[in-house]
Order: sequence, then structure tokens, then C-alpha cells
Amino acid sequence: MANILVADDEKEIVRLIKIYIEANDNRVFEANDGESALQILSREQIDLAIVDIMMPKKDGYEVIKEIRKGRYIPILVISAKIELSDRILGIDLGADDYITKPFEPLEVAAKVRAHLRRIDAQAMNEQEQHIIEAGSLILNCDECVVIKEGQTYELTKAEYKILELFMRQPRRVFTKEQIYEYAWGNEYCVDDNTIRVIISRLRSKIGEDKIRTIRGLGYRLEIYE
Repeated sequence: MANILVADDEKEIVRLIKIYIEANDNRVFEANDGESALQILSREQIDLAIVDIMMPKKDGYEVIKEIRKGRYIPILVISAKIELSDRILGIDLGADDYITKPFEPLEVAAKVRAHLRRIDAQAMNEQEQHIIEAGSLILNCDECVVIKEGQTYELTKAEYKILELFMRQPRRVFTKEQIYEYAWGNEYCVDDNTIRVIISRLRSKIGEDKIRTIRGLGYRLEIYE
């Protein structure tokens, strides 16, 4: 059973989604504004979030940004905003899927099942084989190598730690301070040039387009499916 957050200011939509999701033995937490959604996320172990964009107090974009500061969970956006720019913004902020209103509840339930299966499969794979997969990349944690399209690349300790961080939470933006702390255990022990050099070496191994620089924030792993 998974814990699922459904956040939308339209109570009827929340009720409708809840009926279909709970039919698959999931537990649903309801929120009708962004602040309530974040409060639930702070006290409950949520496995997947369904978030509307246009909500009072805090909108869906703010909620997505806050979620992506913590552990990775799938985020499905539901919104009446159908412009391409709105979709792109949602995905860029870290959403995994975008569903426009009006929608078919069965489609939402199917997408929820698909994302939960993906998370379960990834967790089982990591536990049994010490393997992390993200898109076309496979990280072998025992051998400290990354495999891309059948080609194996050896990694230094720092390269491995940074890539592991990125692959455990693809699409999440990591600041330089977070990268330093994870890779070296101390956010002040290396300078900016060191991190740039390591990111450059990783790009040469896994692809220039795989690690994106987010100006003023940090870096994130781009996954194309």
C-alpha cells in the first residue's frame, strides 16, 4: 500500500481521484491548498504526489519545488493550464507527468500504478544487485562503473559519489553545497573549480547533455524516456 497525496482546491476532483486510487489499496491524503499539502508532506511518508497548479496560499509550482528539496517521489501535475510553456515549466521544476483537465480518472489511476511500479522495481533492483538505473545509465555500485548503451566507464571516487547522488534522484536540482557535502562530507572542503572539473569529466563519459547546469542553482541529471 502506498501513501499518496492529492492536492487540488476543487474538493470534488480530490474526492473523485481518491475513489479510483483507493480502489487499488492505496491510502490518500487530501489537501485543498498548497500550505496544507506541504504540511502533510512534512509529517507523512508520502510515496507519490498529485498536485494541481492553481491552488490558494501556495501554488503547485511552489509545492513541487519544496518536494524536490527532499527525497525523491514521483509528482503528477493536474492542471487546466494547457499551454506548452506551462507543461515545460512543470517538468523543469521536477514534475514526472502532466495531466490536463478535464481528465479521465482511470487514466490518472493508471499513471499512478505505472509510477509506483517503477519505484518498486528500482528499489528491488538496487537492493538485490546494488545497481542504480536512470534512463540509459546503469551505475554498478560494487564496481564503481557506469554503463551507457553497452559501454562501461570507470569512475573515480568523487565521480562515483556525484553520479550516485544524481541517479538516485534524477531531475532534482542539487546545489554545489549539497554535492560537496554528499561527495566529501564537508561542503567547504573543495572549491567551485573542482566541482566543475568533475562534472566536465562525468559529461565526457555519460554525455554532454546528461548533466544540465541550472544557472544560479546547481546541476541536475537529465533523463529522457
